[in-house]
Amino acid sequence: MAENIYEIPVKTIDGKKTNLGEFKGEVLLVVNVASKCGLTPQYESLQKLYDEYHDKGFEVLGFPSNDFMGQEPGTEDEIKDFCSTKFNVQFPMFSKVGINGENRHPLYANMIESHPQTDVVNGNDLLDGLIKFGHKHLDETDVLWNFEKFLISKNGEVVARFAPDVTAEDERLTSKIDAELAK
Repeated sequence: MAENIYEIPVKTIDGKKTNLGEFKGEVLLVVNVASKCGLTPQYESLQKLYDEYHDKGFEVLGFPSNDFMGQEPGTEDEIKDFCSTKFNVQFPMFSKVGINGENRHPLYANMIESHPQTDVVNGNDLLDGLIKFGHKHLDETDVLWNFEKFLISKNGEVVARFAPDVTAEDERLTSKIDAELAK
């Protein structure tokens, strides 16, 4: 595992090799996204959040993943086109990554190791629904589903982890962002 979150290699949605070093000193919201999920409309609220907070030192970083019942089957070009035409996504998007299991990307391995538990603030309704949908949550540290959110402080530490059903306009999320930006 890389020494810190800023050194972990990633690729942009356009295939450019990079890392998160360009975002050092900013508050980050890292979200695993998918275009064929019931939660896909969250792209709209994530974009609004990005618009509202970007000039204050905040970034939303989208990482597509096909790990959850094949809900992100497209190529990077298809994902980019979908995001821009359907939701006018302007926040940085990255290449598709593995989130759970043996194909877990080092960025997700780092964030999960730093903050192993998802804050299931809305109770077990989401978990119960996922089980009924046929999703098996194999490890209690695994990302639950598409649109789980990791909040990263200005110094690169995971300070919160929100379940997928916590939307971008939820006060629990926005208050944490405000608190981190104020530091």
